[in-house]
Amino acid sequence: MTDTERTLWKVLRSRQCAGLKFRRQHPFGDYILDFVCLSCKLVIEVDGGQHCSQTEYDEIRTSRLQSAGFVVLRFWNNEVIEEVEAVKEKIWMNIQERLPHPHPHPDLPPEGEGIKCSQSARVMLC
Repeated sequence: MTDTERTLWKVLRSRQCAGLKFRRQHPFGDYILDFVCLSCKLVIEVDGGQHCSQTEYDEIRTSRLQSAGFVVLRFWNNEVIEEVEAVKEKIWMNIQERLPHPHPHPDLPPEGEGIKCSQSARVMLC
């Protein structure tokens, strides 16, 4: 794995995101997926500069994955490194859209503890 993939794997591993199991470097047909959650059919790809010159290949790959029912999220390396909280939020929101019964965020304090705020004001992050 690249340094960027290791950074994102720290967020996804051990069922940290909504209790879902993510796999890394998972084979799918002729492809190796950076990260995938098979139960909610979410693929996460981390792209470096080389992807600028292979956009057609990436579009075909994404189209094939979508035909198989997957949602594909793509992030640039610098997004993961510099804006990991925004990346985590985007992943969390996509998971919530795909689950039949959304899970509460695992890091929220128990009711009556921590900062007082309305339920709608809480930010849901992985």
